[in-house]
This record gives sequence, structure tokens and C-alpha cells, in this order.
Amino acid sequence: MRLLLRFHPLLRAFAVSCLLASVTSFAQAQQSPQKPAEKPSAKTSTPAEPENPAQIELLETHYRFEANGDSRKEVHTRVKINSELGVRQFARLNFDYNRAFESIDLPLVRITHPSGGTVDILPSAITDNPNPAVLNAPAYQDVRVKSVRILGLAPGDLLEYRVITTVTHHPLAPDFWLDHSFDRTGVVTQEIFELDLPSSADAKPKINPDTPSASASPESEENGARQIYRWNRTPSAQAPTPEKSEATPPDISLSTFRSWDQLAGRLADLLLPGSNERVPLNKITFTVAVDGELSSAYEFVSQKIRTIDLPLGSLGYRRRKASEILDSGYGTPEEKFALFAALVPANAGFVLDSYGPIAAETPSPARLNHLLTLGLGPNRAWLDLNLEVAPEGMVPAQFRDKPALVLGSNLKMHLQTLNIPERYRSLQIVKVAASLAPDGQLSAKVHYSLRGDNELLLRVTFHKAPKEKWKDLAQLLSISDGFRGKVTTVTASDPSATREPFTLDYEITMPKFVDWSKKPVHIPALLPQIGLPDPPAKPSPGAAVSPIELGTPLEVETHMTLHLPSGTTTQTPTGTAVQRDYATFASQYSAKGRTITASRHINFLLRQVSAERAADYNAFLRAVRNDEAQDFTLDRASAAASKPAAHAATLPSTPKP
Repeated sequence: MRLLLRFHPLLRAFAVSCLLASVTSFAQAQQSPQKPAEKPSAKTSTPAEPENPAQIELLETHYRFEANGDSRKEVHTRVKINSELGVRQFARLNFDYNRAFESIDLPLVRITHPSGGTVDILPSAITDNPNPAVLNAPAYQDVRVKSVRILGLAPGDLLEYRVITTVTHHPLAPDFWLDHSFDRTGVVTQEIFELDLPSSADAKPKINPDTPSASASPESEENGARQIYRWNRTPSAQAPTPEKSEATPPDISLSTFRSWDQLAGRLADLLLPGSNERVPLNKITFTVAVDGELSSAYEFVSQKIRTIDLPLGSLGYRRRKASEILDSGYGTPEEKFALFAALVPANAGFVLDSYGPIAAETPSPARLNHLLTLGLGPNRAWLDLNLEVAPEGMVPAQFRDKPALVLGSNLKMHLQTLNIPERYRSLQIVKVAASLAPDGQLSAKVHYSLRGDNELLLRVTFHKAPKEKWKDLAQLLSISDGFRGKVTTVTASDPSATREPFTLDYEITMPKFVDWSKKPVHIPALLPQIGLPDPPAKPSPGAAVSPIELGTPLEVETHMTLHLPSGTTTQTPTGTAVQRDYATFASQYSAKGRTITASRHINFLLRQVSAERAADYNAFLRAVRNDEAQDFTLDRASAAASKPAAHAATLPSTPKP
């Protein structure tokens, strides 16, 4: 997603975390050993070699699946703690599970000191509590976190632990599934993986040819024949390679679902409401008047039913009755869909993680990424009920044009592509009203008005954050826009008022913005930098050339008015105008008396520029960047100059998208 307002990475990460839900399943490695989240850092020593804060010397995993869908997973891990950062990373181990069909045991948690002494962690250090997301949701107390606090851990220690996860009577049994990818970062020295399957289940794993199993041997037991696959990898013996990206398929993919249609049928049986669950619309009330049944149901379910932010499948795709969801006032994404579908006709659409033609991939719940709702009827539209503050019909950009598994009554095509039209014209308006004092201090009022993808991003962010944190968010936004001052006041429109654009206003002061003793003073236009993708790099011989992605069509208007102290003379930059069929750009600069103004207007008309037009795009890009590099030139009489301060400030460019 292109962020034309150049949002600070922390703000962007917080908002994106609100938008995305992670995928989970009873057979996935949700209870996998804790890997360091930090990238390896350089450590000065002789010889100078990179060292991870903690090195997993052994990661040994054994999966055993039964024909009835039950499973047992045992993970044995040995971790060498190399630094204080490693101590902090492994000071507490957390394992998520659902006690309705899962159990977790920790038969071994031991610290071995460099001297050879060992300490076993006592059972009293292990706690079992509801997942923090369900603390105020009594219906989900089975969703839990088992934690073990590792006391006395220090650099040089060896931490060893075993975790056993048992699954019985999962709601989707007798089917089971699994995705697994091997470590490629060098964090794991040795990785052993064993997959023990019943032959009767007819579940042959799909294995990455680059990571073939060391052995695949049949074995016989009293209760029937089994097939066992084993891997023993030592990736650290080779040069570390980057971790597999989201677009890269897992090394091992397994599912007993024979087709996507079969999976859709099983999920539909659990999630689609029956005719006896219909809820009349007159049973729900609204704080504002809305038009149409679909709009009424959407506003109520999205805003009045609190979203419990659990990953898909945390409840095993089971749900409560629609009346119970309504009475409780909260629900998981699956339950919010069920309630909506009990109010008005609707289909469910699970956005899928795909690595190629989805029809040819393993049909597995592990692919389910995010749940959208298709409201049927005259105002048919895809909806996101889970964000709580998304305008009706606005879906996050990362889910558009993606493959989806759609559930609905009498639906013939379950695999579909989400061709979701853009319901709102994407527009961003930024206005800056500023004044420059004789002592060089700048005071400014900044106003944002947004519609479209960035609106959704900010709307969700401010909805999730308590009001006492809004000033911190505005401070991050001001920094990303080049303002290095202090935000003093912040006001934002109600994030749930989705019928109007989202607006944000803040005031900021920047002492010593200019040093009048410098002659002349150069200042940039006090406007956010416009984000444009970099020109494509020169491809290697024979490589395909990708188009230049501009993102969702978007119009951005920025305006600045700056009042200067008396006795100031001004030279203004020259405006620019560039027009292409994929984007247009225009700027204007003027000075009248003690007031200078600046405006820039860019309109992205197409989503991409073909690779063959790279030279033309480069010319457009240079014109925009050259315009943004222009300054106003200010001068004041010596008598009016304040005592020397810092040199003239400039607004730095922000990172490219």
C-alpha cells in the first residue's frame, strides 16, 4: 500500500497489526519453540563473526497423526544464550492453545550453566491463563496461554525444554493438516523433523524438492500400517539464506481434505447459520439512522459487536448461536459473520494465502488468511466486519484481487477471485497554516482529510489507541512528514463516523526553525513529501522486467500558508506542471505581502506503468523530485534579525515506499 503521507514506520506497523489476522490451526506450530525476533547483530570480537543473541543448537520436532484426526506434537529444543538480548528473548516461553481440544505439557525445562551445573525450572514457574484477548470475553476462556518464566538465565547458559501438544476431538476431525518451513536464517544449527502418518488417512505430504526427506519408510503397528518421513538438516553449516517470504510455499504441506469444495462444505456446516437462527432486524437498535437492511446490519455488527481479535481457527471454527453472540455483544471474526448472515443474506469469503494457481495447491485451513463477508441483495458488497470502523464496502487493499474460499447456500464456485470495486474515491487533503516569529520559531496547524486506503489505516489506528495516546500518534505522523517540533494539541474525528472522511488536526511548534543571521534563509514548502516508487533497477540479462507499481488510484492535494514577520522579503520557487496518462502533477508558489503560499497536487490515474515506459516514468519522477527540492528564499533587515541560533532548517525527504 502506498502511503502518500509518509506515515512513520511505527505508526504504520501499529495500524497494519490492527488490520491483519494471523492464520492458525490445531496442527500448525503455534506452540513451536520461541525463535529470537531480532536479526543477527554484529558482535565485535576476535575473530569478528556475526552472532545471534541466542542460537538454537537443536530444534527437534515429532508429529504423529491418527486416522481419527487426533495428533501429538513433541518439540525438543536446546538454546545457547549468547547475550543479554538473548536472555530477554527467552525469559518467558508462551504457548497458545485451546483446552477444549488441546493440551500442553512441559516435561522438561532446564538450564545448564557454563560450569556444568544444572537447574530444573519448578512447576510453580508455569502459569496457565486465558489469552489476553479474551479477558473480557467469558465465552472464550478455553483459549489460553501456558507460560513458563525462566529465572536465573544468563549469557553462556544452555536452555533446554520439551513441549508436548496433544489434540483430541478437533471440530474438523477426522481431517488434519500441517504446514512447516525449515529455518534458513542460521538461527537454528540443527533441525530434525519427523512426520508420522497413518497409511489409511491417504495424506501424502507435498514436499519442497529443495528439502527432500532423508527417509520415508513404512512401519507396521498393531493398529495398522504407518508412513514415516524424516528430515535432519544443518543449515548453519552453509551460508545463511533469507527466511522464506510470505509468497513462498511451505517446505512441507499436508492435508487430508481431498478438495477445496470438501473443505468449504465442512466450514459451511460449522459457520453458516440455519433458518432457525434468523434474527429480525427490528431486534437491533442503532444510535444513528441508516438506510437499507444491508447497511443497517453492517453498521450494527461491525460497530456494536466488539471484535475479539483471535486468529482464525482458534475456536476450531466452532461458533455460538447467533442469539448468544447478539446478547453478549462480542464475537470472533467467524461469529460476527454468522450473526450478520442471521440478519441478512450473506456469504463468507476466506482470503487465501496462495503461492501459485490456488486450485492446484493443497486444500488446507492453513491457507485461510482473513475473513470477509459478502452482503447479498440489491446493494451487494464485500464487507470487513472485523475492523469495527471500516466504511461500508471498504476492504483493506491487501485483500483485493486475492483468491478466496467462499461459503454460501447453493454456491457452485467456492474458489473465487475477490474482484472488489473501489467504492470510494481515494482523496487526501493536507492543509498547513503556519506563522514564523521574529525569533525563528515556527508554529503550525496541520489538517488532514482522508478518504480511501490511508483513511482506513488512520481510522483503525486511532480507534485502537486510547485517546491519551493520540498525541503520540500525531507526533509520529508529524515526524514522518518532516516536522521536528512538539505536538501540543490533537483532535480527530470520531473513527466510527464512517459516512464522512476521517479528519485529523494537530498543532506543532518548532523553536529555532530558522536562523535569521544567515543571509539569505532558505526554507522548503511546509508540505508532506509525496511518495513515489523508485525507478526500476536494471534487470539482469534474461530476467523479466516488472511494471512500475503505482498502487490504488489516488488524488493528493497539499496546501500551505505561511505568515512571516514584518520586514521579510521573499523569493518564490517556480511552479511545475507535468501530465501523463498514468499520473499528473502540478505545483504553485506565491508571495503577497507577508504571506507566502504553496500547493502541490498529484493524481495517480493508473495502478501501474509498463516496463517499456521506464524512461518516461523516470522523467516524470525527476520533475516531481526537482520541484520538491525547491526552496523559498527569505531575507530580513539586520535590525530585525534575532540573535544567532541553529542554521536554517529543512524538511528532510522521507523513505520511498
